Amino acid sequence: MFDPDQAYRCSPRVALRPEPFGALAYDFGTRRLSFLKTKILVEVVRTLGDQPDVHTTLDAAGVPGDQRPAYLKALAGLAENGTIEPR
Repeated sequence: MFDPDQAYRCSPRVALRPEPFGALAYDFGTRRLSFLKTKILVEVVRTLGDQPDVHTTLDAAGVPGDQRPAYLKALAGLAENGTIEPR
């Protein structure tokens, strides 16, 4: 279960490929392809491992308060499919 009070990281099995809309995330373990639909979400996923928890990562990436629920939902989905994982 995704817990934004905990530390996460982008899975080492996942490669991010920048795209004009954000990025493609390819999981070499499951061969699953995910779309990160905003550049801010890409920044969040890339920097998760540098911060003590998800909330701090969202702050550092400049996610506006009114958009946080959408970002937390997106991150929960990425955690469910293994793109991001607890540290």
